[in-house]
Amino acid sequence: MLHSFAILTLGCKVNRYESQQIRQFLESLGLTQADSAQRPQLVVINTCCVTHIASAKSRHLIRQAQNHDPEAVVICGCLPTVETDELHAVGENVHVVRNRCDLPATLRRLIDTESGLPNPIHRVWEPSTAPDAAPPGPAQPESPRHPTDTVIRPESDAKVKCERDLDESEELPPLVSFRNQTRAFLKVQDGCDAFCSYCIIPTARPDVRFKKVEEVHAEAAALVAAGHKEIVLTGVHLGSYGQTTARRHKWETPHNRHLPGLLDGVAQVPGLARIRLSSLDPADVTEALLDVFRSHSNLMPHLHLSLQSGSDAVLRRMARPYTVDEFRAKVALIRRYLDRPAVTTDIIVGFPGETDADFEKTVALAQEMAFAKMHIFVFSARKGTAAARLQPKVPAEIKKARSQILRDLDLTLQRDFRAQFLGETAQILIETTNGHPSGRAERYFEVQIVRRSDASHKSAPSCSAGEIVTARLQENTADSLLATALGC
Repeated sequence: MLHSFAILTLGCKVNRYESQQIRQFLESLGLTQADSAQRPQLVVINTCCVTHIASAKSRHLIRQAQNHDPEAVVICGCLPTVETDELHAVGENVHVVRNRCDLPATLRRLIDTESGLPNPIHRVWEPSTAPDAAPPGPAQPESPRHPTDTVIRPESDAKVKCERDLDESEELPPLVSFRNQTRAFLKVQDGCDAFCSYCIIPTARPDVRFKKVEEVHAEAAALVAAGHKEIVLTGVHLGSYGQTTARRHKWETPHNRHLPGLLDGVAQVPGLARIRLSSLDPADVTEALLDVFRSHSNLMPHLHLSLQSGSDAVLRRMARPYTVDEFRAKVALIRRYLDRPAVTTDIIVGFPGETDADFEKTVALAQEMAFAKMHIFVFSARKGTAAARLQPKVPAEIKKARSQILRDLDLTLQRDFRAQFLGETAQILIETTNGHPSGRAERYFEVQIVRRSDASHKSAPSCSAGEIVTARLQENTADSLLATALGC
């Protein structure tokens, strides 16, 4: 019988949320999370496969876990759902969960095959049929039948057990806490079928579905009760919340009314001090959504819009559902509604066929948009996507040079964005207390708290992690603002 566990997580906010669900589920079955000095009996690896690098990191964690000789290793997440032949596993105790709905039953059987005790079955993804709720999602297709513990052979030719269609049908429970993190992620949506040409996610998570409004509210309230002052609503394609597809042309109306409605309700959860949204497409930003932002002070003036490229030609090859002008118009709309909002973004450099002129358009647009932060990704062809076949390829040295240009620009834009708030006060959610306490302001930039306005003074005030502190912003450094806490 297994008693201790460890969870290793790669990838996005959705994966991190699901790892917390796994942790909570295992604890409900009587296991304890091993600390760094202990050897866990069970290791769960929540993998990512969005790039080949992510897949390689996932395989590396599997090998590391095996080196610690646990009694069982469970591989879940996105990698097993896409291409099992990418897995390199060693030993008979590795269990690959290719179908997410099988994970709870797999874990339960590994923990105690003798138990046979019934446990509550959680069904948090059944769409609501209430009149005011989001429309119901489609019935999920029945999984093909496979025998339990079918042996498959990865590239290393080692035996790996694959769990499929176990008898129990249950889902991981909603969260009541997000351990070891001040900001809690709350997954409200899953799946994407948009098929941007570079993205493997529609293969890994094809079923577009969502949580009931009342379940989101209840989970948010539980997280607040656990002490979390900030919640980030997240999903694989958050803008399609309430829809059964991410393809906008298949919606009843081009604008999604369900996301603003959900956000308005969550903003009214008692005690919830701060709310953020994860990534949106430009078309997800509507006047109705921004009206909700303007109506609730606990909605942070920060929106993340994925740009990917400033060239319409590249956007078309990426199969992105917007043009540069449409992106520009949505940023302008955000700035009409909100006071100096933080607009952050993702950009991919070196996409097949990206010319010098295409890249220069991206640089120019980034400067024009004055992004508060940019996440820069170098294109890497992902097997199984349309972009993997596109030509011509951009040479590695050119991709590296373009990436560095944008990273340098990002540092400048971040510094310029922070500078406009010098001398003002801000609310800082303290996340770390090592050295100078530090955390995020409403507009997401990092702030370090010092005792006095004199930045050379090294003593730090005693602020606690998870506390929201009022601070006066005083000095702009290379990567953050220094501030004096008022009343901390």
